[in-house]
Amino acid sequence: RKALFANAMNLVAPLVAASEGGGFHPPSIDEFFPEGILFVGTPFEMNRIMIIRVILTVLLVLLFWLGTRRMQVVPGRGQSLAEMALDFVRVNIAEDLLGKKDGRRFLPILTAIFFMVLAFNLTGVVPFFNIAASSVIGVPLVLAIVSYITFIYAGIRKSPAKFFKNSLFPSGVPWPVYFIVTPIELISTFVIRPVTLTLRLLMNMVVGHLLLVLFFAATQFFLFEADGFMKLFGVGTLAFGFAFTLFEILVAVLQAYVFALLTAVYIQLALAEEH
Repeated sequence: RKALFANAMNLVAPLVAASEGGGFHPPSIDEFFPEGILFVGTPFEMNRIMIIRVILTVLLVLLFWLGTRRMQVVPGRGQSLAEMALDFVRVNIAEDLLGKKDGRRFLPILTAIFFMVLAFNLTGVVPFFNIAASSVIGVPLVLAIVSYITFIYAGIRKSPAKFFKNSLFPSGVPWPVYFIVTPIELISTFVIRPVTLTLRLLMNMVVGHLLLVLFFAATQFFLFEADGFMKLFGVGTLAFGFAFTLFEILVAVLQAYVFALLTAVYIQLALAEEH
């Protein structure tokens, strides 16, 4: 996606420079750091992205509360939708990897991670929001830390005395090889995992936003400000913008699934018999 963004910039920039309108404004990283709106100048200052996060969090809690507040044997429409959503995580992520017992035990955290990431990702294509609430490092980092703590908790709860020992000193390895294996296991298991979880989600959302802004800003420029035949390029940028909007929806869903799935995988590794 970084390469796609770079190529798109290279394609559009010469056209913009050749036009006389001069009104094209390419996407900037500054868009991820908007000015404060509420409580400006205080430790509780909130910008547009933080407000979107609050709105989505309240909306998620409200939707699941409305869908589960009056559970019945014969479910109504709202309960059916809530059960379908919860069953997707339970069947396809939790129980599929962890089994029924452990799957149900860790289902709340996996469900919260999946739907939080999904909702925050989708705001990137929602009108008036127009930016993913997970496109600033705070949310991906916090969720990665939660995933990491859950992994450590599961391992210690399963084997209090052997979890770290078995993680860093795998059985069946000759002792001189531990000088190589142990540092690798330490970095890959306890450092790389939360870092990759954070960066994978963050960079996908950042690049997706920049691409959408690029194509739609170029569309506006070509259609309303460019002269002559340059307006025809607006049709192409609009088509690319629409295509990348659909692609961004797919990426939003996949990233939510991957984040929850990897969390379940890490828990499964912590619960393995050798631990």
